[in-house]
Amino acid sequence: MERHAEELRKLSLNISHYRKRKGLSQQELSEIIGISHNHLAQIEAPNITRPFSIKILFDIAKALDIKLSTLFDFDKG
Repeated sequence: MERHAEELRKLSLNISHYRKRKGLSQQELSEIIGISHNHLAQIEAPNITRPFSIKILFDIAKALDIKLSTLFDFDKG
């Protein structure tokens, strides 16, 4: 199993959750943060195997109007 696989899975699920709560499609969020739709789809995939940059996480949190730490709150639900 990949190192940090469970944390990456939870992070991807949180990104998807807050994007949907904001009422954005993957296409819309990817355009806002300046990455391809395919890249965002890979980030949100619960079986993510490729890490991504902290800059993208900052951009996602800003676009979703949430604190970066919110994306790492794995005990919210």
